[in-house]
This record gives sequence, C-alpha cells and structure tokens, in this order.
Amino acid sequence: MENYFTTFIDIVGTFTFAISGIRLASGKHLDWFGAYIIGLVTAVGGGTIRDILLDLPPFWMLDGKCFAITGVALLATLLFKDKVFRWANTLMLFDTIGLGLFTIIGISKSMDAQLPFWVCIIMGTITGSVGGVLRDVLLNEVPLLLRKDIYAIACIAGGGVYFLCIHLNVSKSLTELLAALVVICVRLIAIKFQIHLPVLKSIKDV
Repeated sequence: MENYFTTFIDIVGTFTFAISGIRLASGKHLDWFGAYIIGLVTAVGGGTIRDILLDLPPFWMLDGKCFAITGVALLATLLFKDKVFRWANTLMLFDTIGLGLFTIIGISKSMDAQLPFWVCIIMGTITGSVGGVLRDVLLNEVPLLLRKDIYAIACIAGGGVYFLCIHLNVSKSLTELLAALVVICVRLIAIKFQIHLPVLKSIKDV
C-alpha cells in the first residue's frame, strides 16, 4: 500500500510540475516542443540533481513514465488552455503542489540510502526546488528559490515534520501525506498573507 502511495505522489508531482513549466513557457511564446521540454525539465530537474549527488543513475533513465506524464500535461494544457491560462494563480498552485510532493520523494529516496536526517532534508529541498530553478533560468526569469518568497523554507519545514512523524512511529504513508501538506500549506499561507524573508538591499537603497 505504501509503495502505491509513493508512486501516486510521484505521478501527481510530475504532472503538476510539468503543468507549471508548460504554463510559464506559454508566456514566452514557445512552440509545443519547447513547452514540452520546459515542462519535462521542471519535472525531472530536481530529481536528476539529487540522484547525481547520491551517485545514482538519474531516475528517468530507469523509468520513463515522466516523459509520458509530461506529454499528458501538455495535452491537458492544450485542451483546457482557456481555463489554465485564465487563472492568475494557476502557475503558483501547481508549482506549490509539485514542491510539496517532490520534497517528500527526495527525502524518502535519501532515507533509502541511509543518509543522516539533515542530508535527507537537503535532498528533499533539492528535489522539490531545483526543477523550478532550471525552468526559470531557461525562461530568463529570476528563480523563485532566490526571491523573497517562502520556498525552500517550506521544504525544510515539511522535512522537519517528516522526521518528527518518523520519531513518533507514524505510518510511512501518513508521514508522507502530512509532510507534503505542511510544505504546501506553509507556501500557500506565505503567499496569502505576503509573508517573506527580508530583501537584501544594495547600498544605494539604504
């Protein structure tokens, strides 16, 4: 049951991240193939960096479902583009869901490698956020991770809840669900109430 839940998280996370990439690519007037590539990079970028750091083959070389899921995301965007493009917060919502789900995937995979908890949290943050960084860089945007928005901190909060649940002997499925919800909720609350870290000002702004 737990393996099925993890697989479900992986599929939904891939889909939502791909949608966020394709949605942002649409504003840059890319063709369908270009939008597909941006969606794919968003979906696999963080996990690829994580696997390289863990000295593992990138996951998409062993299981190609991310290519098909990204294709479905592109098709869904094309079919429902009026709704997807009309919603001002669509990109942020899909990006936030992907962030939460992929953070948990990264932590879980790092735990399988028997790494210290703090390394697992870092790997979870990388898995959840680096795909969005690569997406933004390719589209010439300032990465969300480097803005004043609460982003990586949400991943760290979710990681803390993950290991708290492990310490309390909570089931793996419930642990993953709760930790993902914490990441998503922290991010959404920060957006809703405009909570952010202080901006580093230059000398001329002081």
